Amino acid sequence: MTMTRKEFLRTLVGAGVGAAGVAVIAGCGDDGGAATPDAAPLTCASPSASISANHGHVLAVSMADVNAGAAKTYNIMGTSLHDHTVMVTAAQFASLKTGTTLSITSSSDGSHTHTVTVMCAS
Repeated sequence: MTMTRKEFLRTLVGAGVGAAGVAVIAGCGDDGGAATPDAAPLTCASPSASISANHGHVLAVSMADVNAGAAKTYNIMGTSLHDHTVMVTAAQFASLKTGTTLSITSSSDGSHTHTVTVMCAS
């Protein structure tokens, strides 16, 4: 049987935790994982990227790309002797715009891939 956070806290109060537990229960939501009402939504102001096991690859995601929100494929060759591509979907751009950090696997050059992390500073 699974128990919600609210049910668990009610059990504790029933076991004698006292008034502090009642105050905690009063503040519990519906366990939906929603942000607190007072918290401002995160927004993207400055996108940046890092590339794992990097040997010269470069990815530059512009604010215009984030705002456009359309799927886009980037070539990340940079100064490397081979190229990879990284696809950012429309849904990923929407998540990025709200402050979510993306972890995307690049295409393979036949021997390896890279994990590309795209983030946005607010």
